[in-house]
Amino acid sequence: MKEDQVSLTAIMTAYLRAYHAMNDTPKIFDDFLACHLIPEERRALIEQGFSRALQIRVPESGLACSDQAANPLLSLMQAMGLPHVLSRSRYTEDNLDLAVKQGVEQYVILGAGMDTFAFRRPDLLRQVQVFEVDHPATQTFKRNRLAELGWEIPSHLHFVPVDFTKESLTDALKGTLYDVQTKSFFSWLGVTMYLTRDEVFATLRSIAEIAPEGSAVIFDYFVPEEDTPHMKEMREDLRKIGEPMKTTFDPSTLAFELESLGLRLHENLSPSDIQERYFQSRTDGYYASKHVRFAWAVVE
Repeated sequence: MKEDQVSLTAIMTAYLRAYHAMNDTPKIFDDFLACHLIPEERRALIEQGFSRALQIRVPESGLACSDQAANPLLSLMQAMGLPHVLSRSRYTEDNLDLAVKQGVEQYVILGAGMDTFAFRRPDLLRQVQVFEVDHPATQTFKRNRLAELGWEIPSHLHFVPVDFTKESLTDALKGTLYDVQTKSFFSWLGVTMYLTRDEVFATLRSIAEIAPEGSAVIFDYFVPEEDTPHMKEMREDLRKIGEPMKTTFDPSTLAFELESLGLRLHENLSPSDIQERYFQSRTDGYYASKHVRFAWAVVE
């Protein structure tokens, strides 16, 4: 992404979560606050883009349109990655719930974007210190938006600006209230594909170094696939907005690669696993992406 530009994928991710919360039933992941974090002008630009793509008239607010009006957008929402965004968030927070019950007291959100956890889950916030780690430009955009909304920053929420291409996670967390002796849970969603392999490994290695044994990290990653027309189009669209895809991982060798970093691969959900867990009984046509997996690794 550009040095001083808010991540456009972060804005789009918030829009997709908001769209689902306002339009779809049943909910895969109910981010009922996401819509507030998207400024009206940003939302209008997104919906204008949808309108051009589908050659249909999108209602004034796609976040509040009726089911009938929203139906033509379902295939586009699938193509934009809505099922991926929702299922990875659901998977992560379901496992965070379990981790907190087992004694985790710190939650580190890497590449937090417009994440709403600290405002949406006061029940868990009381039990953990939350560290939102993100690019300075994106974090500044979010903090300005929170100020515009008049939302009070919870005392358990800490903002940590970092550029993963230039700084280490270890250095970024120094000087914060992060405790290297306290068991932690890290989420790293929608980021690995935009970094180089070395940058991804450097961050994972930092997690293994700064978090005590038993801490965990969940991240999503793209797998090597032949360049289908859809994948080529997605790559080109991301390149145009300055956030090109750079890295994929082979699921068959991931465990070995993580082991060399001090992490044990606990779970590696395949597209069929994700489909069965989150989409099997749905009637709206959403389905798991065949290009994406979810990894859950534990610090040894």
